[in-house]
Amino acid sequence: MSANQPIIHVVDDDPSFCTAVTRLLHAAKYEVRGYRSAAAFLDSDACADPGCILLDLRMPGVNGLDLQQSLAQTEGRLPIIFLSGHGDVPTSVRAMKAGALDFLTKPVERATLLRAVQNALEVDAAETKSRAILRELRRSYETLTAREREVLAHVVSGKLNKQIAFALGTSERTIKAHRARITEKLAIRSVAELVRIAQSLGIEPIR
Repeated sequence: MSANQPIIHVVDDDPSFCTAVTRLLHAAKYEVRGYRSAAAFLDSDACADPGCILLDLRMPGVNGLDLQQSLAQTEGRLPIIFLSGHGDVPTSVRAMKAGALDFLTKPVERATLLRAVQNALEVDAAETKSRAILRELRRSYETLTAREREVLAHVVSGKLNKQIAFALGTSERTIKAHRARITEKLAIRSVAELVRIAQSLGIEPIR
């Protein structure tokens, strides 16, 4: 199995259902792992790989909603598709508000399930890429000195060099030098790019 190949994680305490879904997904050329409980899933290293989770709602011990809540605290959380024979509108709304991609009712049609899985894998790939970009931005930002970070915050607030120099008690020439180093370290070409980076990193403009 390729290290980057997505894995579909089926978390359901019904052995016959797990077997049926696993066969269906294998036939569609997906890699599948099965878990008979939420605890078994939590004990695995599932979130280390790309993929998605097909999650039963009602299970002994930790139920599907509880597992969803637990996974929400992890950075590399996988997209969740709920599959349940006991779904109701309030429960499905709660699951979707908590971030589930889909809420399907058993028995589910093959085409419906495969569409949901494909959508989840596309979402996971996009989110994985976004997290990687954000990690790289954080690494680049950490190379800035304390004063360069101050200057950055003023720049994304829309201030001119002379205004920043006055606010920081230095010369306009020094601010230009700081900005040049910021541009080089963050590999940017415009203030607009710098503003987008600051927003991604949660840097608040100076009011």
